[in-house]
Amino acid sequence: MATDACAKVLGIPREKVTLHYTLLGGGFGRRGHRDEEFIIDAVLLSKEARRPVKMTWTREDDVHNGRLRPITAHYLRAGLDSAGNIVAWHQRLAGDRVTPYQDPIRYKAAGEKDFILMLGVELRSYDIANQYCGQIYRNSGVRTSSLRGIGYTANKFVTEAFLDEIAAKRGIDPVALRLELLKNTPRGRAVVERVAAMANWGAKTADGRARGFAFIDYSNSLLGGIAEISVNRTTGEIKVHDFWCAMDCGIPVQPDNVIAQQESSIVYGLGMALTERITIKDGAVEQSNFYDYQVMRMRDLPQMHIELLATDNHPTGAGQMATPLVAPAIANAFAALTGKRLRETPMTPERVKKALAT
Repeated sequence: MATDACAKVLGIPREKVTLHYTLLGGGFGRRGHRDEEFIIDAVLLSKEARRPVKMTWTREDDVHNGRLRPITAHYLRAGLDSAGNIVAWHQRLAGDRVTPYQDPIRYKAAGEKDFILMLGVELRSYDIANQYCGQIYRNSGVRTSSLRGIGYTANKFVTEAFLDEIAAKRGIDPVALRLELLKNTPRGRAVVERVAAMANWGAKTADGRARGFAFIDYSNSLLGGIAEISVNRTTGEIKVHDFWCAMDCGIPVQPDNVIAQQESSIVYGLGMALTERITIKDGAVEQSNFYDYQVMRMRDLPQMHIELLATDNHPTGAGQMATPLVAPAIANAFAALTGKRLRETPMTPERVKKALAT
């Protein structure tokens, strides 16, 4: 994609451009867009200087010119029959498109339909007969892009938190509700039962702590997650002490690598759930570096307990599957501990204190 952009900037045929990629591990971030700015910068400077140049962006450049996960707003409702079974599910969300900014050529070829925003709204493993999910586009002017976990991260936060509210309304255990909904999905039931056993779900926690649960079907990789948290009611800080995760991704070809991927996925999920936030004032990003864009430090990380349920199913993916588990598990733990609901991410101290005060 960058080759096309270089050819356009230089005004020469695409076959005259050779792009030499450098392979690196952990190179998350600016990859895949057709108009990567630092590449275009280098091409333009080299064209003017008529010699090779090296282009290096500062982290401030990178933060100020980022492409952001779209902000979304959600409306959900569910219909229950006389026995308390969920028989209807209705979700609508409003948010910016992603593909027009990330890959405009692909967006045009798809008939100007954007799917990234909606990934994860479908409840494929749950036995809910009547489901409707609708999308309302908004155009804030912010350049959007995929973030690890893509649409699942926001959408599963919403759906799994809502399911806990339904469990509370019915007066049943949140894990029991998921097992009920997964009655026709043996793989899903096995994942839920395993993570519940790993965390000793239902046992009394230490004073001042509570646990929250979440389940997701991410492209047919099935995961269950449990977070144990405490809350500093003075500062508003949420502390995650332990996180348990059980995963069935079919045949795990490289089991150690799969577990490592889930560890890093959980770290990403913690940052997005608790601290990572971009704010914009007068059209400009306010954050500059890691001192005001807070990513997870080692001191912030919980003990992580991860198990794979190896099955003979076709491998279904493991790159970012645990990331969407984190926010709903934390939010559900917070509700269990305080009786209050956090409906926005990141769950910053200011938002925590505001929720506790209501």
